[in-house]
Order: sequence, then structure tokens, then C-alpha cells
Amino acid sequence: MKILAVDSSAKSAGVAVAEDGRLISECFVNNALTHSRTLMPMVENALSQADLTLKDIDAICVNEGPGSFTGIRIGVAAVKGLAMCDNIPCAGVSTLECIAYNFVDEECIVCAAMDARCNQVYTALFRCDGVNVSRICEDKAISIDELGNELMNYGEKIYLAGDGAELCFRAFGDKIPNAKLSGENRRYQRAFGTALAAEKKNEFIDSALLAPVYLRLPQAERELKLRKGESL
Repeated sequence: MKILAVDSSAKSAGVAVAEDGRLISECFVNNALTHSRTLMPMVENALSQADLTLKDIDAICVNEGPGSFTGIRIGVAAVKGLAMCDNIPCAGVSTLECIAYNFVDEECIVCAAMDARCNQVYTALFRCDGVNVSRICEDKAISIDELGNELMNYGEKIYLAGDGAELCFRAFGDKIPNAKLSGENRRYQRAFGTALAAEKKNEFIDSALLAPVYLRLPQAERELKLRKGESL
């Protein structure tokens, strides 16, 4: 199965083409340019480098969240547009699960953490056994202090990854000696991880059913609810 994978859920963005778990081509950027400018040129480049066209692709997957509200919308909308003409099956993948696949060949726990502002992170825990990635808990938005307390329950090697990893490590790294800050080369989500997760689950759907996953309301909506005295 040839899979086109797309990620624009955070500051970095990436596109990959994979076939049966093998990476064929990949583009990655981590700069200040908006994803609306960079994403489609990366799609074109990744397909070109793989010597493929969209008609050769069997499925398209995208990181559906959590992450940047704008970035998630851009990625999901782009994939819907790419898939619609040829009715290409699609899959949405958790950004946090995608991060965990950077460590699939390790034996460890991966704490994927993305900066959610206000001293909070989007996070989930995964166990890697050198071959597979399995989920320990569901994606959630919690405070950095809460996450630190949760990680104290694990005695295994823990890798902190994601764009919130450094924030977490500064906050509680000295209290949890088995928690390590991952290197820059594996810290951020990669589209190849999106493809691996989608292929493993094998739950492809019609592009019309793809939808962003935010975990919490956008800031403007939260502030409006607070002004109205409504619960979040």
C-alpha cells in the first residue's frame, strides 16, 4: 500500500510517501513560514521525489490533532481536497501517537507532550518494545505539574518528546531521573510516523468523514464562555 502522509499540526510540518512500512520520500520544515504556504509544495515535492503522482497513491493520512488549531485545519482541509477527486481513502492519526513512532525501535515509554499554553500540555503515553507502539493512555490536556506526578509512577526509561518536551523537562526533569529529553532529531512529529500509525490501524475512511481533533475549545471560545459564566 502506497500512503501519502501529511502533518501540519504544530510549528513543524512534513509530508512523506511510504509503501508497506518503508519510507520512500519525505519533506520536513521547522521554520516560521505558514503551513498554508509550505504544505502543498511539500506534497508535490514528496510525490515527485518518489516518482509518483496522486493517482498512484492508495491512501492519504493526516495528523488530525491535537496541536495548533489553525495548523490542524490546514492539514485536514488539504487532505480532503487531495482525496476528493479520486475518492482516495483517508485516515486521521493522533499527533501524539505519530511522535511515539520516532521511538518504535526502542524499549521505552514515550511521553509525547505538545505545548498547549497556560502551563498545560496535550499529552499521551506510549510503550515501545523495539517493534511495536502501544498506547498506555488516551490523548488529554493537563497541566505540566499533573503530568510530572503521573510520570513518577513509571520506573522504566521515559523519553520526553514533542514541542512541549523541553518545558516539561525544565519543570520536573530533575525529580524523575529516568525521564530523558529526546534529541532534536526525534523530538518532533514526522509524517512517516503518521503513515506507520495509519497503516498499523488500517482504519481508512471517506475523506468527507475526516475532522479535526482539538481536545479543548479554541482560546476565543474559552474566553467567551468565561465571560458568560459558562463552564468550560
